[in-house]
Amino acid sequence: MAIQVGIIMGSDSDLPVMEPAAAVLKAFGIDYEITVVSAHRTPLRMVTYAQKAKDRGLKVIIAGAGGAAHLPGMVASITSLPVIGVPVKSSNSIDGWDSVLSILQMPNGVPVATVALNAAKNAGILAAQIIGAADEAVYQKIAAYKQKMESEVLQKVERLKGAGQPNDFDS
Repeated sequence: MAIQVGIIMGSDSDLPVMEPAAAVLKAFGIDYEITVVSAHRTPLRMVTYAQKAKDRGLKVIIAGAGGAAHLPGMVASITSLPVIGVPVKSSNSIDGWDSVLSILQMPNGVPVATVALNAAKNAGILAAQIIGAADEAVYQKIAAYKQKMESEVLQKVERLKGAGQPNDFDS
């Protein structure tokens, strides 16, 4: 199968944060690539990556960045593909808020879907959902994943009831 999702990050130090996106995509059977593309240190690489993404078969780009976190927005300004931004709490970060706001506060016309701080897993799920909108097999895997989550929560409810915890809601 062709690579459908590009996972990019500003530095290889962001890899531990971004790996859960790759794990989710792998679990859903979606081929991906992962590389470093820095908006500040390799701006021409970033431009080329964004310009060629669709022609290379990508359908979604997940971009993780810390600090000033310009990568997701700059990539979104160059490509018409959906871009999902992952704010990364980095060593030079202001508790991650700088990254969150840099990605979240995009001007009208240049949207970036933004997940929570260090939440690359959610970025992977959202990328799968975007692909699943046009791919029934992926859609079914996502539906099964959500059903599994629901079942796990309901099992926890039953365990609490069995432990004698009060719960009028499920009476």
